[in-house]
Amino acid sequence: MSGSGSSTPTILAVDDSTVMQEMIKRALSSDYRVLVADNAVDALSLIYHETISILLLDVSMPGVDGLELCRTLRSLPQFRDLPIIMLTARDGAFDKVQGRLAGATEYFTKPFQAEQLRQVVKNFLVSN
Repeated sequence: MSGSGSSTPTILAVDDSTVMQEMIKRALSSDYRVLVADNAVDALSLIYHETISILLLDVSMPGVDGLELCRTLRSLPQFRDLPIIMLTARDGAFDKVQGRLAGATEYFTKPFQAEQLRQVVKNFLVSN
């Protein structure tokens, strides 16, 4: 399965916390190309210019929040099937429902273990 070409999947992590960005990079950069953005505008720019395999998206961000960005991407045909994993400290049932309604593929609660994140990402890449 692996070894064919050097097409390392690219993961975009959108989080306004540099600590969180570093955690995600540490967890995933051995297997994937990890790009980070700390706001929705930069994230959109990256999504348009790079081929993103998975989007990791923080819900709470200044300006346009993760739910809004998720809804925006889902309204664009080319991003309708992009796996979007919401990362959030908010873990109430209502928050999860909001995430699903916005179009999130998966909802992942902070704090998380690096291994959990690797597993979730791997599952999405295998299933695509």
